[in-house]
Amino acid sequence: MFDIQEIRSQFSILDREVNGKPLVYLDNAATSQKPNSVLDVCHAYYTELNANVHRGIHTLSQLATEEMELSRRKIQKFINAEHDFEVIFTKGTTEGLNLISYILTQKLQKDDEIIISYLEHHSNIVPWQLLCERTGAKLRVIPIDENGILQLDYFDKFLSEKTKVVSVNQVSNALGIVNPIEEIIARTRKNTDAYVVIDGAQSAPHFNIDVQKMDCDFFVFSGHKMYAPMGTGILYGKREILEALPPFHGGGEMIATCSFDGTTYAGLPFKYEAGTPNVGGNIALGAAVDFMNRVGHENIQKHENALLEYAQRHLLEIEGLKVYGEKAHRTGVVSFNLEGIGISSDVGMILDKMGIAVRTGHHCTQPIMEFFNIAGTVRASFAVYNTFEEIDLLVEGVKKAQRMLS
Repeated sequence: MFDIQEIRSQFSILDREVNGKPLVYLDNAATSQKPNSVLDVCHAYYTELNANVHRGIHTLSQLATEEMELSRRKIQKFINAEHDFEVIFTKGTTEGLNLISYILTQKLQKDDEIIISYLEHHSNIVPWQLLCERTGAKLRVIPIDENGILQLDYFDKFLSEKTKVVSVNQVSNALGIVNPIEEIIARTRKNTDAYVVIDGAQSAPHFNIDVQKMDCDFFVFSGHKMYAPMGTGILYGKREILEALPPFHGGGEMIATCSFDGTTYAGLPFKYEAGTPNVGGNIALGAAVDFMNRVGHENIQKHENALLEYAQRHLLEIEGLKVYGEKAHRTGVVSFNLEGIGISSDVGMILDKMGIAVRTGHHCTQPIMEFFNIAGTVRASFAVYNTFEEIDLLVEGVKKAQRMLS
């Protein structure tokens, strides 16, 4: 049984007021709020278990290690990875993408090609540009149409024996558009032996993820967008690929042997987990997975899709309001502007005075904004704890902003 009030009761922050108004938190694509069960796990780690992992023989170290490795196994099941050691703890999506682009350096050479799309976050653009600078490879970009939908005819034209990497997001953070990654992966496999990288930062909080069925080589996501603490994330990589590629960072934990004559590297996953990890955060990421499993992926998707449909329908009743990607398949996000109001942050500031938190600006997707010839948008993004009543408050707030700014 899906009980929205019971779910909301698990998020203490939703009881607070902002500017004298009840908080309406609609900035979940930037970061989600954390349920008490996750916060309790963080507190318990630092008050009951605080110790470094893997290297200690004392009780606290062993208990902390057990809890972090249990979390790894929960995440393995969450994304249906074949092995738990294919799950690498990171600081988030950005670090995961930088890690992949760095370790692939030796696999590319001058005039090889990397394919990304117009819908990418800067974190799935800049690391590949840096890889191109290191290797002389070239970047190809799948264009979008006026609805923000990827033009896969161009993707087919780009694919060739020169293609070494295809990296796209599953869901656009700026527009909420769901990309046809199954089709993209299938076309890539049919025509090339390129590595396939999927940015799951905006899909892991909303979808049931199955990396084996997806058949991607790498999948990355952040914990803080799916009810876990900031500074947590996951890189999934296929065993045979990770074993064949070099490490990212050097230091403690990632070595098998170390001497001044040379160093050998630890096996997976530790080869890619140099240094002291965010132990408490990593354990709490497992608790966030537990929370999502209790609510149920189907319930999460159904509720969030209903919120999106309701929000878009009522926002579009406002004269002069444009929703970007309106006709595309989307999830979790409605991104819009008001005609004649050129600065989205003005709308956001008025909404904030009403206790409504949205995100404004370019959302780290400047190419998308340039395509639509705008400086930014107002973005409302949803999580499982949001309500239809909050959408009503958003709509009334946007109407008030329109009256004030026109």
